Amino acid sequence: MPEDAQSEPLYRRIAGEFTARIRSGDLRPGDRIPSIRQIADRWNVAIATATKVLAVLRDEGLVEAKVGSGTVVSASANGPRRPGRAHTSASRPFPPRPAGGAKQALSREHVLRTAVAIADVEGAGAVSMRRVAAELGVGAMSLYRHIANKDDLMIEMADLVFGELELPDPGPDGWRARLELIARWQWGLCRRHLWLPRAVSFTRPSMAPNMMAHTEWTLRALEGLGLSLRTRMQEALALHSLVINAALSTADEVEAEQETGVSLGRWLQAQRARTDALFAGGRFPLLAQVHEQVVPDVDELFDYSLARHLDGFAVLVGEPPSSDSRPAP
Repeated sequence: MPEDAQSEPLYRRIAGEFTARIRSGDLRPGDRIPSIRQIADRWNVAIATATKVLAVLRDEGLVEAKVGSGTVVSASANGPRRPGRAHTSASRPFPPRPAGGAKQALSREHVLRTAVAIADVEGAGAVSMRRVAAELGVGAMSLYRHIANKDDLMIEMADLVFGELELPDPGPDGWRARLELIARWQWGLCRRHLWLPRAVSFTRPSMAPNMMAHTEWTLRALEGLGLSLRTRMQEALALHSLVINAALSTADEVEAEQETGVSLGRWLQAQRARTDALFAGGRFPLLAQVHEQVVPDVDELFDYSLARHLDGFAVLVGEPPSSDSRPAP
C-alpha cells in the first residue's frame, strides 16, 4: 500500500472501502450497511472509529439512516460525488437545521432534539458531540456552550423525552390506577426511544428535573396508605425497574434484528432442530408441552409482570388483588 494511504486515518480507509463498493455498484441503493458494532468487530477497531466511518459516508451523501433498517445506501449514492451534501428532511426524521444561520440560531433544545433523533434511528452508540454538530452543520465546539460533555448529553436527552409526558394532577382515583398509569406511560416512552433504558441509572441517579418529576408523582400516588416515605421510594424504584428491564429486552431484540437482518420468527425457526433435539430426550417435559404454545411477546410479558407486581403491592397494603388479575386458564 502506498505510504500516503498508510498515513491516512484508519476510519477514512475503511470508509474508502465502502465508498469504492458503492461507486462500483457492488452496494446498491437500499442495501444495508454494517452497523457500528459490526464495523468495529470486522475491522477490529474501537466503537468511536466505527462511528467515524459511518459519519464520513453520511457526510458524503452515500448512506442514510432508515427507521427499522439501520443505515442503508442512499438513493442517489451511485450518482456523481457531491461532498458534504446535506440530506433532505424527507430522507430522515431529524429536526431541520436552524434557519438564518445555524450558529446564531443554535439552541440547547435544538441540540438535544437532534441528538434524540439520531439515537432513535441509529442507536445511542451513534451519538457524539461531533456527530450532533455535523448534523446541525456547526462546529463541535459550539455545542459545548449548551452541553458540557457526552455524559451530560445523554442525561439531558433522557430528561427531554421524559418531559414529553404531562403528568396528570392528581391523576386517576386509587393507588393501583395511578401506578399502572405511570408504568404504562414510561413503557410507551421506552418503546418510542429504544436507547432510553440504558440512559437511566438506579445506582447513580441523574438530577434531571423531568425524571425526578416522575418519581415525585409516584411518591404522591402512594400517599394515605400508611407507608413510610422510604417504603414508598422503594416501590417507586421497583416499579420503574420493572419497566426498564422489560424495555431492555425489547431494545436488545430490535438491535439484534437490525444488525443481523434476521427477525425473531426466523431466528426461532432456525433454532427448531436444536430445540426438538433437546426436548426429545424427555429431560424437559413441561417446557416441551408449552414451547409450541408460547411465542415470545415482550408486551404481553410486561402486562403480566405489571399485574403481578401490583397484586403483590396490594397484599403489602392489606388490599385484595385486582379482580382483573386472575390468571388465564
